Amino acid sequence: MTNNQRTRAFTLIELLVVIAIIGLLSSVVLASLNTARVKGRDARRLADIKQLQNALTLYADANGSLYPSELSTTTIVTPGYMPAVPVDPSTGAPYLYAGIGATDCSSYHIGATLEDTAHKALSADMDTSGATVCTGSAADFDGTDPVYDTGM
Repeated sequence: MTNNQRTRAFTLIELLVVIAIIGLLSSVVLASLNTARVKGRDARRLADIKQLQNALTLYADANGSLYPSELSTTTIVTPGYMPAVPVDPSTGAPYLYAGIGATDCSSYHIGATLEDTAHKALSADMDTSGATVCTGSAADFDGTDPVYDTGM
């Protein structure tokens, strides 16, 4: 066989280099995608909290400036304040809620656990716990705990 008749092909080294580069690029893309998913779930939590605030404001307007003792289908969904009670996007657990007031629920605390610990979206809007919860409400939670970034 002469030099002109040789078939051109990739060598094993060239193929391994290309595979290594593709593997490196895919790992970088997957790391970025995971960060975007965390931020997306946190954005969903913040949007859910805002929806709950709006629904609770509508509830209070219709009930003499009093809030419900618990978030449930009968308190905010059935009257039409929101289509469904939102839950955490990754765990499916309900958001933390406590009706606040000595004899009736004149205020509330609501909270969510954010995955991005450096994300302090509502850290300036936190209340502390220790308030008297109204009858039928869950125990209050500490709004200054770094796990719970939101407390209204």
